[in-house]
Amino acid sequence: MILRAEDLSFAYQGRDAVWSGVTLEARPGHVLSILGPNGTGKSTLLRCLAGLVPPRTGRILVDDQDLADLGRRKTAQAIAMVPQTHTPVFAYRALDVVVMGRTPHLGAFASPTRADFDAARGAMETMGITHLENVSYSETSGGERQLILFARSLAQGADILLLDEPTSHLDFGNQARTLSLIRSLADRGLAVVMTTHFPDHAFEISDQTALLARGRLQAVGETEAVLSPGSLSELYGLDVDIHRLDNGRTVCTVQKEKP
Repeated sequence: MILRAEDLSFAYQGRDAVWSGVTLEARPGHVLSILGPNGTGKSTLLRCLAGLVPPRTGRILVDDQDLADLGRRKTAQAIAMVPQTHTPVFAYRALDVVVMGRTPHLGAFASPTRADFDAARGAMETMGITHLENVSYSETSGGERQLILFARSLAQGADILLLDEPTSHLDFGNQARTLSLIRSLADRGLAVVMTTHFPDHAFEISDQTALLARGRLQAVGETEAVLSPGSLSELYGLDVDIHRLDNGRTVCTVQKEKP
């Protein structure tokens, strides 16, 4: 499935637009990263793309069908989203939270079947969290909770995956494993859109990158073309250097001020 946003703008009631003129596309087999300073509306953009909040202007298409016409069930079958934060309202087991991802595939008043629980356990295994199956979700750490929500999105079985800062609460090891998983999911044919504060992560796994700042997309295109010392310096208001390492990886650093 292809997810396309055309000339989107968004504003909270009675306020100026958070951003406008946003046009981008997420294609199967590709990772699109969205970078930008705090407060630029990256999370809001993902919520629009997921159909959780309506844009003020523009439209969102899923395989040329307007997202507004799909309805909640079909939207959830097509698009899964992992939020940056999530507050539990009940002490469900972690497994129960993951199996909730199967809801779009259940009939009205139907309960999850054994196959749905198998899919949930498979998603937890993929995320390396089978040991949390019977742990209360409300008692998990922020990092564990993020991995559980990621597993829920995998159990959902959607072709489009939206990830809001998917590594923000994870330790170094789980960051690396999660980035590798995101890349592998795209390689298996999913269309992935993620927000991140780390240009290094975009360099590592993204095919395309968009820069969101000052209410507009400043650039969108192939990651290597979009991310430059100049564009990153302008985006974050710092002097940024980009280093190509011998192992093929790319890292960004901030230039030290001269004493």
